[in-house]
Amino acid sequence: MGAVPESTPPPRPAQPPQPGASAVGLQSSSPQSSQLPVGIMRSSVRGPVVNDGEDSTDSTPLLQGARQAEAAPACCSARYNLAMLAFFGFFVLYALRVNLSVALVDMVDSNTTLAENRTSKECADHSAPIKVLRNQTGKRYQWDAETQGWILGSFFYGYIITQIPGGYVASKIGGKLLLGFGILGTSVFTLFTPIAADLGVAALIVLRALEGLGEGVTFPAMHAMWSSWAPPLERSKLLSISYAGAQLGTVISLPLCGIICYYMNWTYVFYLFGIVGIFWFVLWMWLVSDTPETHKTISNNEKEYILSSLKNQLSSQKSVPWIPILKSLPLWAIVVAHFSYNWTFYTLLTLLPTYMKEILRFNVQENGFLSALPYFGCWLCMILSGQAADNLRAKWNVSTICVRRIFTLIGMIGPAVFLVAAGFIGCDYSLAVAFLTISTTLGGFCSSGFSINHLDIAPSYAGILLGITNTFATIPGMVGPVIAKSLTPDNTVREWQIVFCIAAAINVFGAIFFVLLAKGEVQKWAVSDYHGHKN
Repeated sequence: MGAVPESTPPPRPAQPPQPGASAVGLQSSSPQSSQLPVGIMRSSVRGPVVNDGEDSTDSTPLLQGARQAEAAPACCSARYNLAMLAFFGFFVLYALRVNLSVALVDMVDSNTTLAENRTSKECADHSAPIKVLRNQTGKRYQWDAETQGWILGSFFYGYIITQIPGGYVASKIGGKLLLGFGILGTSVFTLFTPIAADLGVAALIVLRALEGLGEGVTFPAMHAMWSSWAPPLERSKLLSISYAGAQLGTVISLPLCGIICYYMNWTYVFYLFGIVGIFWFVLWMWLVSDTPETHKTISNNEKEYILSSLKNQLSSQKSVPWIPILKSLPLWAIVVAHFSYNWTFYTLLTLLPTYMKEILRFNVQENGFLSALPYFGCWLCMILSGQAADNLRAKWNVSTICVRRIFTLIGMIGPAVFLVAAGFIGCDYSLAVAFLTISTTLGGFCSSGFSINHLDIAPSYAGILLGITNTFATIPGMVGPVIAKSLTPDNTVREWQIVFCIAAAINVFGAIFFVLLAKGEVQKWAVSDYHGHKN
C-alpha cells in the first residue's frame, strides 16, 4: 500500500496558452488530447483536473509540469496511523449506533399486544434448544411495534441536524476536535440509556436524538481531515480503511450484544460500549493532528509527499461558495446515490435482528451472529475494493469517474438483486442468510464509488459536501424503520417481500442517476485559481 505506480513515458509538453485563453480551453483542442481515449490519461506526474463546466470530458487527475514528490512508505506512516485510529473510531461509532437494535429485542415484553408483536408462524422454529440457563433480570417494557419503530428512528432526528454544520465547522477549525467530542458525547449518552428507558419512551427518544447530534458531525469531520491527509491516488485505500471500521463495529457488536443480553442482561450492552468510546477518545486526542503540518512525529518525506500531491487541489478562498455548490449536478448525483443506498442500509441495520427473530425465528443469541454476518462481508469488501480502486487508477490509468461509476453500479445494483431474491425464497434459512449476506457484502463497493466522490470534485469542501449529502441520506434512517414496521403488521413473508422490493427499486434508481450525472474531476468552483490548471 502507498507504493508509487510505475511511471509511463511522459507526454509531450503542451503548448503554452495564448494570452487571454484558459488552459482548460486549450486542452480540449490540443492534438495530444485528441489521441487519448476518453476517461484514460497516462503520465508520470499526477495532480488535479479542474472542470471548467459540468459537461466537460472527465479524465484521471493530472497536473502537467508539476514536480511530484516520491511516495512515502505506507508502513508506520502518519496517514495510515490516522486511518487505523479512524477505523477504531468508526468501529465504536457503529457499535454505539446498532446496540439498541439487538437490545430492543430483549427490552420488549413479547406478550405486548399480540396482534402487533407476535412472531410469524409461517416458518418453523429454527432455534436449537439452549441448555444454558438464560439470564432474565433485565426489565421489560410494554412497547408495541409502532413505538419500537419510533425509538429506532429517533437517533436520526438528531443525526440529521448536525450534518451540514459539522462539515462547515470542520472546514474552519479542523476535524480532530469535532470527531473526538462527537464520539465522546455519544458514548456518555449511551451510558444513560437504561435510566432513560426507565423514565419512559419520550426520555429514550430524546436521549437517542442527542446521541444522533453527537454522531452527526463525525463523517463530515473525517472527510474534512482526509482533504488534508489523503494523496489523490491513495484516497480509496485510506478512506475505505477508516470507514470500514463502521462495518466491523456492526459485525462485532451485533453478536456481542446478543451474548450479553443472553447471559447477563441488556443494560450491560450500553455500559460496555459507552466505556470503550471514552477510552478511544483519549487515544484520539493524544495521537492525532488535523493536518500534516501540525503532526509532531510525521517524517519530512511523508509530509512533503502529502503536501505536494495536494498542491493546487485545495482552495485558498475563505468563504464557502454555497450557490455554486448547490447548483452542482455532480453533487446532486452523490445526494441521490447516497439517499438510495442508505434506504437499504438503514432498513437492514435497524430491522435485520427483528427479521431474524420474527420471520426466520432465531433466538437472540443466534440472531446476533447471523445479523452480523452480512456486515462482515461488507467490511471485507470495503477493504479489498479500496485497494482495487486505487490500483485501477494508479497502475491501469483508468479514469477516476470510470472507477466511481463501476464501483457504484456493483455496490447498488448487486445488493438490489440479492435483496429481492432473499424475500422470495420463503423460509429457506440457508438461502435467506446467504442472499442477505451477499447483498450487504456487495454494498461495500460503494465505499470506493459515490461515497468518496466528494473528495474528487471538491477536496476543500469535502466535509461540507458530505454534510449535505448525508443530510438527505439520513432521511431513510428516520422514516425507513417506521415505514417497514407499518408494512409488516402481521410479520408475514409476503409483507417483508414488499419492504425488500421497495428498497431494491430505490437502489437501482440511485445507481442510474449517479452514473448519468457524476463527475470525477475537481469542479471549477472548488479552487480559487483554477485558470492556471490544465484539464
